[in-house]
Amino acid sequence: MKKIFSFIMICASTIVVAQKPIFTNARVKEATVYFNSAEITQTTNAGLPTGTSEIVVKNVANYLNENSVQIGAPSSLTVLSVQFTNDYISEYDIDKNSPAIKKVRDSITLVQKEITRLLNTKTAEQKTIELLDKNQQVFGQNSGLSVMELTKMVEYYKTKRTEISNSINTLEEKEQKLNKTLARLNTKLEINTSKEEKMSTGKLVLQVMNTIAGNVPLEISYLTQNASWSPFYDLRVENVKEPINMMYKAQVVQNTGIDWKKVKLTLSSGNPNQNNQAPILNAWFLNYQQPNYGYRDGDKKSIVYNQLQGRAAGVKVENENKMEMAVAAPSSISDYTNIQENQLNISFDIDIPYDILSNGKAHSVALKDIKLPATYKYYAAPRIEKEAFLLAEIKDYGKYNLLAGEANIIFEGMYVGKTQINPGQTADTLNLSMGRDKKISIKREKVVDKSGTKFLSSKKEQTFTYDITLRNNKKEAVYMLLKDQYPLSTDKEIEIELTEKDGAKVNSETGILTWDINLKPNETKKIRISYVVKYPKDKIIGNL
Repeated sequence: MKKIFSFIMICASTIVVAQKPIFTNARVKEATVYFNSAEITQTTNAGLPTGTSEIVVKNVANYLNENSVQIGAPSSLTVLSVQFTNDYISEYDIDKNSPAIKKVRDSITLVQKEITRLLNTKTAEQKTIELLDKNQQVFGQNSGLSVMELTKMVEYYKTKRTEISNSINTLEEKEQKLNKTLARLNTKLEINTSKEEKMSTGKLVLQVMNTIAGNVPLEISYLTQNASWSPFYDLRVENVKEPINMMYKAQVVQNTGIDWKKVKLTLSSGNPNQNNQAPILNAWFLNYQQPNYGYRDGDKKSIVYNQLQGRAAGVKVENENKMEMAVAAPSSISDYTNIQENQLNISFDIDIPYDILSNGKAHSVALKDIKLPATYKYYAAPRIEKEAFLLAEIKDYGKYNLLAGEANIIFEGMYVGKTQINPGQTADTLNLSMGRDKKISIKREKVVDKSGTKFLSSKKEQTFTYDITLRNNKKEAVYMLLKDQYPLSTDKEIEIELTEKDGAKVNSETGILTWDINLKPNETKKIRISYVVKYPKDKIIGNL
């Protein structure tokens, strides 16, 4: 009895070990996207017996941080181990209930049955020919037949054998066609099988212990590096008397191998992968070393990273208006976005579900509408650029939770270019460059009769005189901050004197001249500056 009992226990344990894994597909529920990674939460259900089981969760990201995997399950289920793999090999791995695979398998079964019927008919025809040939030999040896009977027999044999031979030829042609169809279906099955595998390359293999049989819900979360987001803005200005209408947006990119369909998105400025250990200072000792004129490893990495970032900046934006079509237009996109700010990061919780495909392309997500009170002024530095730039000054900009990013500028209904928003500066006022205004004309010309070179006893004296002409072609008055400069010297042999400044504020440490100018509509103003440079006549100044 003990031997029989032991044998039964061994068989039972063998059955438990050998039971096939339980496959289930996970669905993306929500995603928290960081600047360089994402935390994905997925849900699934698995019908489990009591005892130990192996669950294979398909349709997870093709790369994830295995240490970050967390499994949420009822108290009746204990997770014994979790393993991530892209190469799970099992005879049960392919979902045979997939509609595409099932359709091909049914077609293969029908073709195989037709080939079997055809072969049976072909065999019967071949046996009939063999029987006719034997009868012909028998009748040929029987000399008791009359000439008429022999003639009838030959005619029958000839007709029947020809008929059966033609039938066999037809059957062979059908057999060839069916074999080609079968080969094509088998190839299609292999393609569909590989597609089925490719659709869910990432898998989590869970070893679990269950105490209550039934359908068990699972919630899975993990970190993956194959997703990111970056802020960008649309800045719309109707005229210089109105505030800036800012659309706060995000470009979300993911290449996790799984499509996010109707997913709740949270965008965060945090970095879950950074080192959170506070730094400790140690003693700092100086020593000699040989100079290194090559690139450091860090420099090379930075160069490669910057090149990649540059390529990413030109990526095509898709699905920008997709959700606007699917969801009733709100009074404001801000009604669907909740901004949470803490000491370390800013998070945007978006109530509208989004579709973000795993194609490596940027998808536009609208976050918030903001009206920015702004003070406008024009700026020009004609020594470098002979055009006027519109600047918008934003005070108390910290309350808008802005992040560094690129912005599209739409001024007076026309797209005029891009600018950069950098809220990480230390100034109290945020200056936004709103682009060039062609309606303000600027010229900077050298006055020939007031410029020239003189040779003294040991020195050369050069005089430079410039006229700066400004014209306002707009219908309203504008305020302009105009800047120019004269050269400075750190060599005592080079003497520089500013002889004419036309009312400018002079910064003698930088050589920058500043004018605050009000231009009425269609008004023209002219400003003159002049400076003299003296230096030894046997020397040449290259950048004068």
